[in-house]
Amino acid sequence: MGESGLTNEIDELHEEVTAVSASGVQPPAPAGRRNIWLKVLISATAFYILLLVALLMTGNPNLFPSLVMVGNFTVPVAYVAFLYERKNFSRLKMPIVSLAFLYGGLVGIIATSFIGPLFITQFNPGDILAVGLVEEFAKILGVVVIARRRRHVSEMDGLILGAAVGMGFAALESTGYAFTAFLMSNGSISAVLEVTLFRGLLAPLGHGTWTAILASVLFRESKDCCFRVNLRVIGAYLLVSILHAMWNGLSLVLAPFTGLGLGAIITWALVGFIGLYVLWRRWREAVRLKPVLLPERENV
Repeated sequence: MGESGLTNEIDELHEEVTAVSASGVQPPAPAGRRNIWLKVLISATAFYILLLVALLMTGNPNLFPSLVMVGNFTVPVAYVAFLYERKNFSRLKMPIVSLAFLYGGLVGIIATSFIGPLFITQFNPGDILAVGLVEEFAKILGVVVIARRRRHVSEMDGLILGAAVGMGFAALESTGYAFTAFLMSNGSISAVLEVTLFRGLLAPLGHGTWTAILASVLFRESKDCCFRVNLRVIGAYLLVSILHAMWNGLSLVLAPFTGLGLGAIITWALVGFIGLYVLWRRWREAVRLKPVLLPERENV
């Protein structure tokens, strides 16, 4: 092919891309590997089992921290990978999502540790709602810290970043609960396994979903230059805080009628269904809006 022919093809391709951008429709992203989340879930579960077997057979205490970390991070990481693989019309790349998972989760944990004692004195019905309000505020603060230097008008960006921050928070919180169970049970490995499996299986129904809902609404209602808090954002914040409070306390309300075990199952099913349904609605809306987004530098 001659130089003039190559030049003509390049010019035609440039005109097509320009026409697509001007029409307000973003060209489809190239297809990449799919189901990485499933590979993460399967491989991490296999490593968890191997670590457990090695710990039980050798009694090496150095394996215990690795067992706890793998157990508490497997499902949150797989959840975020699942959402990231299905992103539509989003500028986010994996480095910023990974930073949101780690740094955003840390900001949420630290903020909760400082803000919580100011409003929560004991675990009574009033404080159950306060826990939801405080932790949801702390997690969205983590989202804001991560996204403060970025354009924040894409609902999909908010949803994915919110899920990453929420799941980072959940993984760190679960690690703390597992360590507490270890201390309070005088070093019982079975107690740690129970906490890890219990919180890991329920993780997709809680923190990641709630923060994804709130962050998606916050990004949708904001402008390029700054975040904007209006009645819709406040409403989303109250919704996820109430779901959080129901998760913590509804089983106690149902216990006299159903027993604590059945009450807990009903609570998880009800709150989980509501949260995932609202998240699905936010996802559908984010795909429908289809903003044209230019790539950004991944600066934090």
